[in-house]
Amino acid sequence: MISCRLSTILGAKRLKVSDVCRGTGVARATLDRYYNDKVNSFDREVLSKLCDFLQVKPGDLLVVVDQGDLFGVQSHTDKEAS
Repeated sequence: MISCRLSTILGAKRLKVSDVCRGTGVARATLDRYYNDKVNSFDREVLSKLCDFLQVKPGDLLVVVDQGDLFGVQSHTDKEAS
């Protein structure tokens, strides 16, 4: 599963969603979905604006999270590595 780390990045940079909204021109409702990790599909233009504004790479903003990690469960591949 892909997870959006916008809330984590904003916290680290001490920015508010409203700051990003003003700085990027992206609608507040759209940013709220990214912030709350409720995005169903990622818009390349929005991602580009966010990366430019926050000075991060797409891989910093979007990360792949193993479904097992979401529930504190070790995945099959993690068990094999142990």
